[in-house]
Amino acid sequence: MWLKATGLLGSLLALIAVIIVFLKTIIGFVGFITFALKILIVVVFVALIIGVGLLILRGVKNSRSTRE
Repeated sequence: MWLKATGLLGSLLALIAVIIVFLKTIIGFVGFITFALKILIVVVFVALIIGVGLLILRGVKNSRSTRE
């Protein structure tokens, strides 16, 4: 059993295992980045809607004050 770990087949199996773990980590990282990007897009959209709403309310307030 110990000879398999030091032989060519054992080193290939260890290399394949390391590559699989690396790919799983990369996939997880890409998933996290995608989730963070989605959250950022939602936050920017909400801020944009709030900003437009405040500009509309400010415009209505200014038009009322200039009439009187």
